[in-house]
Amino acid sequence: MKFKSQNPLRIPVGEKWIGPGEKIYVIAEIGINHNGSLEIAKKLIDGAVLAGCDAVKFQKRTAELCVPQDQWHIERDTPWGRMPYIDYRRKIEFGEKEYSEISNYCREKKIHWFASCWDEPSVDFMEQFSPPLYKAASASLTDHALLKKMKATGKPLMISTGMSSLEEILDAVNHIGDDNLLIAHSTSTYPCQPKELNLKMIETLAELFSNNVIGYSGHETGLIPTCSAVAMGACFVERHITLDRSLWGSDQSASVEMVGLYRLVQYIRDVELAMGDGVKKVYESELGALKRLRKVIPALPQVLMPKRARPKRGFGQWN
Repeated sequence: MKFKSQNPLRIPVGEKWIGPGEKIYVIAEIGINHNGSLEIAKKLIDGAVLAGCDAVKFQKRTAELCVPQDQWHIERDTPWGRMPYIDYRRKIEFGEKEYSEISNYCREKKIHWFASCWDEPSVDFMEQFSPPLYKAASASLTDHALLKKMKATGKPLMISTGMSSLEEILDAVNHIGDDNLLIAHSTSTYPCQPKELNLKMIETLAELFSNNVIGYSGHETGLIPTCSAVAMGACFVERHITLDRSLWGSDQSASVEMVGLYRLVQYIRDVELAMGDGVKKVYESELGALKRLRKVIPALPQVLMPKRARPKRGFGQWN
């Protein structure tokens, strides 16, 4: 089954483009790994800039809408001590003041920033900052009202497909339309073992949604699978980042530390260069080796050709 689309295969995001033939768009997801600290958030932004990422991404929730009421008063350990879960969710969320500072900081550092919105009021909140695109987390793939809310802003929408069946992916795209849409293959296990990454789904999605931009959102601990995703056709990649994987938080262990992030971006750029264009050629850099090493076998004159190789009489060559 193939999803029919008439939309262009390149999508403008700010002053950049995402799609085949463009540089891989690398997203460093800060998410909630800042643990409510603006200072940590800025350090993570600095690391993403130094590594050469194109964007940083946060998460935005309205705690009262996203936390089931039966979970509100269950006490949890948090960076601020033990407290009811709803209080923790409220405390870890950045508000207008923090995001205004983040917006100015990212503008100064010349890096895109945007957020995964987990509820409709969060979309309204984020609109004041005019992000270049929106992201729907895998958990939100079946929340068609939320997806439509983000699409209605006119910004590109990136959806993740972890914890979802193929039917749910098709259903989501059918509900919201495939215009201005980027689709990320993902497995929502933190961290994810290599045997469950299923990178061939990138090719499956590219075939099913042949006129949409396909990418990869990874939650593994290493760097190789993300580079492999690029080699398999991912036009954008997203990885969680952290200052230290041992920090408090459920996403920290599946995140890339700053040195690893720098290496990852360099590896991705090397893979981009190494992919080439698929047209065989002899490079100028090969000519010296060709001259030194290539054994030239002279063509045998026809008089020395064995009888069985000679053309039959009557063809004008051996009359």
